[in-house]
Amino acid sequence: MKKFFIFLAALFFTASAHAGTKELYFYNWSEYMPDSVLENFTKETGIKIIYTTYESNEALYAKMKLTGGKGYDLVVPSTYYVSKMLAEGLLQPLNKKLLPDLGNLNPMLLDQPFDPGNTVSIPYIWGTTGLAYNAKKVKPGALEAWGDLWKPEFKGRVLLQNDVREVFHAGLRVLGYSGNDTDPAHIEEAYNVLVKLMPSVRLFNSEAPKMPFLNGEVDAGMIWNGEAYVASRENPDIRFVFPREGAVLWLDSLVIPKGAKNAENAHAFINFILRPEIAMVISMEIGYATPNLAAQKMLPPEARNNRTVYPADEDLANAEYHLDIGPAITVYEKYWEKLKAGR
Repeated sequence: MKKFFIFLAALFFTASAHAGTKELYFYNWSEYMPDSVLENFTKETGIKIIYTTYESNEALYAKMKLTGGKGYDLVVPSTYYVSKMLAEGLLQPLNKKLLPDLGNLNPMLLDQPFDPGNTVSIPYIWGTTGLAYNAKKVKPGALEAWGDLWKPEFKGRVLLQNDVREVFHAGLRVLGYSGNDTDPAHIEEAYNVLVKLMPSVRLFNSEAPKMPFLNGEVDAGMIWNGEAYVASRENPDIRFVFPREGAVLWLDSLVIPKGAKNAENAHAFINFILRPEIAMVISMEIGYATPNLAAQKMLPPEARNNRTVYPADEDLANAEYHLDIGPAITVYEKYWEKLKAGR
């Protein structure tokens, strides 16, 4: 009997120890989740978050492909990478019974072609990629279109995102093509146009593109609208423009990799940030539009009514989501490598 109780005590101790090692391995974009949100989730649930970052969808995809979707419990791909990762068996279905706060999301951002019915993805943040400039350095009206970046007055003072699809979007749209074009001849044309822009390019930056504007390294360039909004709060001379040819429209989503070992913890975190008060904090701190309608109503008027963050319909004229372009991505990547190597 004594041995039996010792066995039960040992079993209880082991179970308790296991319950106390709750973890969540979260892989996210740089500067894309407030520390306070991570800390408050851990305080509330006891789940420790092991948080690491990347700066491009390509880096995320390469890691997921290499590991077969193992090693992380929660990741945040953009639009077309959701469908790509789903098609390649790298994602697992969501258990919506564990997500009671789904009703807070904007129906306009649900049931998108890259994930009909939102079987594997939950909208996290949405926004646009457009242009920014320093009003003290750039004349009014001088930067209204992607094509304006090629103007000689911007030589050596331009920032581009460190992202093949976004940079080639600008080149393709200047030529009158879609940012999702798969014709190798059109992609080569875009490359040749972008080569002519390179003398103007000071640097590529997708990790914190607002910083080169704030520290005076660049006067104009490509940027996400949320980064521009955050920069403008520090320096009101930083202005954002929706390019005349058409901005990039994007939606970043929360997904659970196929090999996640802590899927229930991932669901708990997703539902945590679906709370309006948490989603509001995220939107205010990182500067991007929340898909959470209840949270949007809680935002102060200066944020809720800011067209940089919440654009009007006319701002999004000609805007495009990036789609999965299949094998054509290898053509883009070939010319991307040449473009950056030849700078």
